[in-house]
Order: sequence, then structure tokens, then C-alpha cells
Amino acid sequence: MSMITASTETTIKNLQAAYEGESNAAHKYGLFAVRAEQDGYLRVATLFRAASSAEKIHASNHARVLQRLGATPAAHIHEPEVNTTAENLKVALAGEEYERDVMYPDFIREADSQHNVAAMRTFQLAMEAEAGHAALYRNAIETLENQRTATTFYVCIVCGFTTDDAELMHCLICNTPREKFDVIH
Repeated sequence: MSMITASTETTIKNLQAAYEGESNAAHKYGLFAVRAEQDGYLRVATLFRAASSAEKIHASNHARVLQRLGATPAAHIHEPEVNTTAENLKVALAGEEYERDVMYPDFIREADSQHNVAAMRTFQLAMEAEAGHAALYRNAIETLENQRTATTFYVCIVCGFTTDDAELMHCLICNTPREKFDVIH
């Protein structure tokens, strides 16, 4: 007998959509990083690599919840259009703002109505990390010519929180200790 019931069907669809979206974002940001490096924006290149890593964490978290609900995570990876670094930053910002302001809040409300704590948590963690990504992208857009210096970013392996603050001792979203962050150069 399948674990999937009518009461979880919408949350499963939302988890699948989030899994596919995060998987595609990870792929896209990897390609954007290559372009940023070619354009000489070393800080932006590292930011895109860090965000790609974070999106993989989000996808993995969504996949675990899907599997617990008896579903198999599936994503069709689309080849993105890669433009100038400035244009790619705007595309990335728009995507993060959509996830932060529309997609994840809707998904959280639905999961809450079904009392699905695991889905609510994975959506909430991703939404908060996406808010941070949006802020980093907005800053990069506003200060693009100052983005040529190589920078190290740190990514929380639990929630995907991303920062360049080398002094931070724990994740600002989930409180994971800094020594468990991935270091992205």
C-alpha cells in the first residue's frame, strides 16, 4: 500500500516543484559562475558557486522529505541562458525573490494546513537561505565593479545559509556550528 494519500498529494507536488527548482538553480548558478570568472568578477563567481552548493542542499533536504512520504524525487534539468554577469545576477535575484516572497510562503501554508512538519521545515529553511542569497545578489548588482576580488564564502551544510563573514561562529538560520560549513573559493 502506498504511503501517498490524498491529504499529502499537494505537499508532494510542492516538494517535487521545489526539488526541481533547486536542482535547476544549482545547475544554472554553476554555469553563471563560469561566466562571472570569464568576465573577471571573481567574487561573483565564488558567490554563484556557493549559491549552487546551497541549492543542492535545499534539493537534498526536499528529496529526503519526499522519500519519507513515499515519493521519488525527480527533476528535469533545463539548460539556462547564460548572459553577461550583470544580467545573470538579475536573473538570479529575481529567482531568489520569487522563492522567498511567493513560492515558499505558499508551500509553507499548504504544508501547515496538512500538519506536515517536515515539509514546513525544509521549505522554511530554504526560504530563509534564499532571502540571504537575494541580499547577496542585490549587493553584487549594486557594487558590480567592486566584485573583482576573490572572496571566500561559507555555506551551512544543514540549511544552505551563505555568507562571506569569516568571523561568524554559527549559522544564523539553524545554529549549525561554523566548523560544519562548506568553504567555497
